Amino acid sequence: MTDLATKHCSPQRGPALSRPVAENLLNQLTGWTMDAGAREIRREFAFRDYYASIAFVNAVAWIAHREDHHPDMAGGYNKVTVTFSTHSVGGLSENDFVCAARIDALGAA
Repeated sequence: MTDLATKHCSPQRGPALSRPVAENLLNQLTGWTMDAGAREIRREFAFRDYYASIAFVNAVAWIAHREDHHPDMAGGYNKVTVTFSTHSVGGLSENDFVCAARIDALGAA
């Protein structure tokens, strides 16, 4: 578990993180990618079946609710894509990386 996973989200106001700061935080995560504009991070998770995918979606929803920071999610039979961005700053904030680290701590494949 990274130090990010022990933090909690807080209200964020502009500006968004700079690319170098975002890249430093991204390096503390596993399997997440950042878009070319450094405005969002994303990871695709693979599962054995639909039930496992939906169980993961529910776990992510619980984390998002507890942290009051909600990702976009797209799911299918055996995969789920999670995308974080902070609308209030118009790009990435530390909250995105905190939630990503908490999701990684679930131990999903």
